[in-house]
Amino acid sequence: MIQQWMSLLGLANRARKLISGEELVVKEVRSGKAKLVILACDASSNTEKKITDKCLYYQIPLKKVENRFLLGQAIGKDARVTVAVLDEGFARKLQTLLD
Repeated sequence: MIQQWMSLLGLANRARKLISGEELVVKEVRSGKAKLVILACDASSNTEKKITDKCLYYQIPLKKVENRFLLGQAIGKDARVTVAVLDEGFARKLQTLLD
């Protein structure tokens, strides 16, 4: 099951429908471009609070995954704490996979 969301995230990344990194994710959430935010469970409490609050305020769905290494691996990069999906289709599918 895990592999499915990871390969979909990789696909979204290759389609350039993904942004990673805390500051960039917050920016996309603010602008309303983020359709889904994915946060690693091992994010620092500060980062977790910031991302969670922003998503709640702007009503962007937020999903959590096990750790930053899985998240980074999914998009072919080093450890990533948070990513934002910028495409409605990818976001919907990922939400069902991550439920």
